[in-house]
Amino acid sequence: MNTLDTPISYLKGVGPRRGELLNKELGIYTFDGLLQHYPYRYVDKTMFHRIGELNENSGEVQLKGVLRRLSSVGEGRKRRLLGVFRDETGAIDLVWFTGVHWLEKALEVGKEYVIFGRVNAFKGQLNIPHPEMEPAREEGAQAETTFAPVYPSTDKLNTQGLDAKARRRLMKALFEKLEPADIPENLPAYLVRKFHFPSRFDALRLIHFPKDEKELQAARNRLKFEELFFLQLRLLQIRRRRKDAIRGFVFETIGEYFNRFYKEKLPFELTEAQKRVLREIRRDLGAGIQMNRLLQGDVGSGKTVVGLMCMLMALDNGYQACMMAPTEILAQQHYNSISQYVEGLDIRVAFLSGTVKGKKRKEILEALKEGDIHILIGTHALIEDSVQFKNLGLAITDEQHRFGVEQRAKLWKKSLPNPPHVLVMTATPIPRTLAMTLYGDLDVSVIDELPPGRKEIQTVHRTENHRLRVIGFMREEIAKGRQVYVVYPLIEESEKLDLLNLQEGYEAIRREFPPPGYQISIVHGKMKAADKDFEMQRFVEGKTHIMVATTVIEVGVNVPNASVMVIENTERFGLSQLHQLRGRVGRGAEQSYCILMSGFKLSTEGRQRIQTMVRTNNGFEIAEADLKLRGPGNIEGTQQSGILDFRIADLSKDGRILQTARELAMRILDDDPRLERPEHHPLKWFLEKHGKKLKGWSRIS
Repeated sequence: MNTLDTPISYLKGVGPRRGELLNKELGIYTFDGLLQHYPYRYVDKTMFHRIGELNENSGEVQLKGVLRRLSSVGEGRKRRLLGVFRDETGAIDLVWFTGVHWLEKALEVGKEYVIFGRVNAFKGQLNIPHPEMEPAREEGAQAETTFAPVYPSTDKLNTQGLDAKARRRLMKALFEKLEPADIPENLPAYLVRKFHFPSRFDALRLIHFPKDEKELQAARNRLKFEELFFLQLRLLQIRRRRKDAIRGFVFETIGEYFNRFYKEKLPFELTEAQKRVLREIRRDLGAGIQMNRLLQGDVGSGKTVVGLMCMLMALDNGYQACMMAPTEILAQQHYNSISQYVEGLDIRVAFLSGTVKGKKRKEILEALKEGDIHILIGTHALIEDSVQFKNLGLAITDEQHRFGVEQRAKLWKKSLPNPPHVLVMTATPIPRTLAMTLYGDLDVSVIDELPPGRKEIQTVHRTENHRLRVIGFMREEIAKGRQVYVVYPLIEESEKLDLLNLQEGYEAIRREFPPPGYQISIVHGKMKAADKDFEMQRFVEGKTHIMVATTVIEVGVNVPNASVMVIENTERFGLSQLHQLRGRVGRGAEQSYCILMSGFKLSTEGRQRIQTMVRTNNGFEIAEADLKLRGPGNIEGTQQSGILDFRIADLSKDGRILQTARELAMRILDDDPRLERPEHHPLKWFLEKHGKKLKGWSRIS
């Protein structure tokens, strides 16, 4: 057995009880698991603060001085240990709430210590809770490292003797056991030379115990590259294997359906971005391989038309097509717009959802099986076993991250022996680095241009003292025949958060806009589906002037007459969500407005989000800003993605490393697809050993 596969309980200082704790708290089971549990920051042990210079904003500090007093107060669980620590400039209190019994024995009054901790203020008095304490070294004695690693921890670990200091000791014990041969090289020698990387053994040693910033940076560069490179290599292998293995229907003809629609029905000139995407898709559809393509486009960029034109290519080649959307409202919207587009082209479009029942449902299912229905649009009702196509050639999913993997797979199996071509569309712009990672095994097309004539939505930030002006502006727009959205973040009042409750907001709006002069709809997630659809429909038909809602209207309501979006408590929304909400207006020819309401007190991040929204309407720019503010793990649709559980890489900062890693992985696979050359044996060995952990969740067929 390789040393790295040894169970963690066998490491000196661990044992069965602590081993089980490391399993449960941190998912560390082996020596290798501990080795790859990287520090999240480092303490510069060469820097010392002076007590006389400290204040409540000093943060984490290292002090050298003498422990002058130690006493315990309280009984049982409330017992705590108090100390007084002094240097030549002053004194500061120390306090411990756990481990009191052990600390009383371990600490000596009158002894010189080096301590490290965060400065806290309690009732105007500075103190340091739970400081790390080490006896000061003899004059002239050298520190083993000037950069002490600090590891992520939990309360259970700290109270069971596995705090940051103890984990440093474990890591030292581990490196005493390891030889360079235990950590073989996994990159080709020419890449190690090209980037001046340390060996893999040295990189892992230096990430835990660097002597200086230069050593730390060298280790980080190597380990970040390695992590991103192997992920890309794996994703690109998956893509290649799928293209080699899965044959696709060949759509050779661009025929009457497509040409008539393009010449007679297309209501506007396609943008260059739409034309580019259609060329990319057409290449896929004619290549004899199954298309697996992600189509990204900002709100209102014209993805539906591109989707329809792809479906017309399927029809021209004798195949059926379908489009699946996550909600009935969105599916109905696609059905209505596509039915209008193809009117007069002798194309039968049908709609299927859970609400279509009885005789009508039976007729649709029979016509579909006979091939009399050309295009089927609907919700996840499309994946039911009773839904059978005669010859499904193209399957499109809208907002695909809202469907489970199994749900999507069921749809693709409706066209055996060959699966249909697959196009997934999303109106949630994804930062480039995230797309390369989440969808690295797919082909990605981007519509990064809005149709001509679209007026940019004017976005402004207003606080509570502007409320009357905002109400007045809403009245003016309604008087012009326009409609207004007012969106709230919560349904029920929270005692902890000073937020406007949806119901209270609705009542306040009713007072300002009383019936019969004004009609108001209200929609939220706790309503029955039928009631929600009824209220939505009233607004779509222009029977109500104002829609008061929660974020249920984020995706899927297309009301060209709505020109104002008022978002209450803007600071409670993420950037991507704000951008999606803003995209509900600006769909007609008139100037549209988005008003971001907030309290006076804003966090730095809240203020940055609002400033970003006011500054730009570009969804991709907003997605990049969102990635920097929140990190990849919180971006909508990525939570289900284990692929983002990086140990050291950070997509918001390491875009250039990712780009380089992907380009090199592509070049290597172009040159040596099976990694058979001697110089690539380390890559092959590492992928065989660890490749399963690098599986992309985004695979769509």
